[in-house]
Amino acid sequence: MTAAIPAAARPRRDRTTLYIWAFLTPTVLLYGAFTIYPIVGSYVYSLTDWNGFDASPSFIGLANYREVLADPMFWSSFRLTLAFMLFAVPVQVLATLLIAIVLNSPRMPLRKLFRTALFLPVVTTTAIVGVVMQFVFDPASGPVNLALRGAGLAPDGVDFLGQSTTALGTTIGVYVWKWFGITLVYWLAALQTVPEEVYEAARLDGAGALGTLRYITMPLLKPFLVIITLLSIEASLQVFDLVLTMTNGGPFYSTEVIEVYIYRWAFAATVPRLGYASAAAVLFGLFVCLVGMLQLLAMRATRRTRGVA
Repeated sequence: MTAAIPAAARPRRDRTTLYIWAFLTPTVLLYGAFTIYPIVGSYVYSLTDWNGFDASPSFIGLANYREVLADPMFWSSFRLTLAFMLFAVPVQVLATLLIAIVLNSPRMPLRKLFRTALFLPVVTTTAIVGVVMQFVFDPASGPVNLALRGAGLAPDGVDFLGQSTTALGTTIGVYVWKWFGITLVYWLAALQTVPEEVYEAARLDGAGALGTLRYITMPLLKPFLVIITLLSIEASLQVFDLVLTMTNGGPFYSTEVIEVYIYRWAFAATVPRLGYASAAAVLFGLFVCLVGMLQLLAMRATRRTRGVA
């Protein structure tokens, strides 16, 4: 039997509850106004034909969804989004793992300086990074092309962002550089969970650096590999600001990921189609939710593997 709460303690408990709700109320209101309401609104508008200027949208049912699914440009944007993810995530995850192993070694000189330098792009606004990269990769006077000309590798320069063959790869490279630091922090945190006693025992048994990495570090990092990979996948689906500022989806739609596709129909079209854009956004949101469900299942499987309830 649970002991009854003393009468003197009840006012204090009521005040605590009141304070909790008082501090939570602004967050709940803002979250509802700027997250829940837009999501619900997207579902509602996806069933209508509305350009954003008419007084009231006209209900058309699932017509927008049928049109979106029949649009080749939507599927092209979807494939580009998947390509972005499939190229960016492995490079980002594996490269940061290797760098994290190096920077985690206490014998590495200036490791704190390198950690800070690699993390700096993370705290820089993505839109600003995109604008700056337009100057960095400028075919006429950008530092990258100046270096290529100076080395004799590209006398005429390379229009990295103006050619459909190089624009997507360049954007992926900038994305990996931009978010390299956050994935590095994930791996450094994972490496901290490996007990130092395990490494000492391996060294006493005569294991070298490669043997320790192969038979101790990597097996112990497998659960974190699943989580970090899925976090990176989810992050790679949200590249709207970088792509918009660097290429605006061009050239010739070669970098138009789904987010830019939605933006083009909602805000950049001569006659906006907010209902159509909302339908595309709902479909993309369902895909992101599917990725989130896979992440949840993978995390639960990882916990069961490690014996955590």
